[in-house]
Amino acid sequence: MEAVKHDRELDIRGDICPFTFVKSKLALEQMELGQVLRVLVDYKPSAESVPKSMREEGQEVLGVNQLSNNTWEILIKKVR
Repeated sequence: MEAVKHDRELDIRGDICPFTFVKSKLALEQMELGQVLRVLVDYKPSAESVPKSMREEGQEVLGVNQLSNNTWEILIKKVR
């Protein structure tokens, strides 16, 4: 699997829903169109709900990858 270049990383391991989505959304708002945000979470429901909510917001989710037993990365491209 080829690594996706990201412009900013948000490590919110230790946080749970809905804070994971809120923090991800706030970070994305500070970025330019076309930039990629890499979000690290360690709460499995967030690995499912953050991408779903980002898609509902009109953003492009490039991928959700499990990095270890309890860590996921979510790659989001700001498109709006």
